[in-house]
Amino acid sequence: MKRFELRAGPALFWFGCFALLAAARLCHSGVLWADEAYGMAGARRILEGAALYREVWFDKPPLYAWVYLLWGAQAGWVLRIAGALFALLCCWLAARTAKELFGPREAYVAAAAMAFFLSFDHPVAILSLAPDFLLIPFALGSVWAVAVGRPGLAGAVAAAGLLAHTKAAILLPLLLLWNSHAWKRLLPAYAATAAVVWILARGWEEPVWMWGLFYAGDTFWEHPFAEGIRRTVNWAGFHAALVLGAAAFFWKARPLRWRLALWLLLSFAAVCAGARFFPRYYLALLPPLAMAAARGFFLIPRRWLTPLLILTLAIPAVRFGARHAAIWRNNPGAMRDLVLFEDCRQAAVKIRALARPGDTLFVWGYRPELNVLAGLPGTTPFLDSQPLTGVPADRHLMQSEPALPELAARNRARLTQTSPTFVADGLGPLNPQLAIDRYPDLAEWLAHYELVERTAAAAVYRLRPALRSGSAPRPRKLPEIEGP
Repeated sequence: MKRFELRAGPALFWFGCFALLAAARLCHSGVLWADEAYGMAGARRILEGAALYREVWFDKPPLYAWVYLLWGAQAGWVLRIAGALFALLCCWLAARTAKELFGPREAYVAAAAMAFFLSFDHPVAILSLAPDFLLIPFALGSVWAVAVGRPGLAGAVAAAGLLAHTKAAILLPLLLLWNSHAWKRLLPAYAATAAVVWILARGWEEPVWMWGLFYAGDTFWEHPFAEGIRRTVNWAGFHAALVLGAAAFFWKARPLRWRLALWLLLSFAAVCAGARFFPRYYLALLPPLAMAAARGFFLIPRRWLTPLLILTLAIPAVRFGARHAAIWRNNPGAMRDLVLFEDCRQAAVKIRALARPGDTLFVWGYRPELNVLAGLPGTTPFLDSQPLTGVPADRHLMQSEPALPELAARNRARLTQTSPTFVADGLGPLNPQLAIDRYPDLAEWLAHYELVERTAAAAVYRLRPALRSGSAPRPRKLPEIEGP
């Protein structure tokens, strides 16, 4: 009986973590967030036979699309259960890392903290299996490996993290400073794995690195420093339990203090990179804070710890728990952040009603939900209009000045070599300066299309009947994307 209890305890703990993660996510089974839809759209192009970067312009590392291949890039409850399992992996790695750094008590606390804050946070950050979320297992895995004395494995895991996010570059200095004596094993493993990563992601130099460096160096905030302070304070308020636990650790603990402080500092540098401070960026802070807080909670007197935890955990639980429930009930107030998703759903219904077998779709604007919901294959190298206008999606609803006009003009010329059946302009109704019909070099190409449907935020064009009959040849293979 005692042995059964020992085994049942961990099993119940992990079942509870998964139940919490799944419950929060299943509330969103009926919606798609843009950040997850973009990865799904890329995955669906792969399933159609196109190659990322060489035939599809994809401005994020490949794992963002690859991970959705595991369940066929399907939405609905399948997507939510898959997301819960990925979050559970993060919790398990947090437990392994905390156990190695501190002990078994801290392991359970670290896992529980990860499960809680991967359930009660801004939905767009914790639901979307996007680069910032995908990087968490690599950060935890590399720190665990260096902590157990396996620097070669740590270097390999850190380099593999580049498949998830370019910000994985911060892991190399972290590992080198964590155990500077192990560089002879760490660096060769890192270099060898990075070479393999570069081969697997062949062609990503322009869309991921060149575009990414431009994106990171050109914020849209007028006062980014003040905005960063405001958003960081807000994030710390909702994560006050971790902040207080980590503060106790840094105040009272001696072992590992400087290492965790370094991890936290480099992670905050990753948050600040690009000076945008989106909620998903702060996921970089979650692993080091969870580690420090897992130990710090045991350094706070018990008479203070319980009321502090009740108060600080209740705030995010109520704030975001109510949001999950409201979205599950389709409450209009909770759907304000999903207005474009609702418009995409309407446009997708209209397109599917007009579509015939073999029809294809191109979406102008950053509306990846429409790519997914319409269910039509693509036939252009582009999933959205960022590389065609030169205006990043974080500002193209408000601004129209292209930052990379030469790249955009070259890509528009490539677009005219294709002939999708449907063209959905999901940007022009929101920012007329960037409407697809405002570009002279696309005028002759767009003349082959007729406007057939509208929604509040999308205009749907269809290839004219005479051209659909076959007089306009469609390329059998997508044109390969050339280098800059």
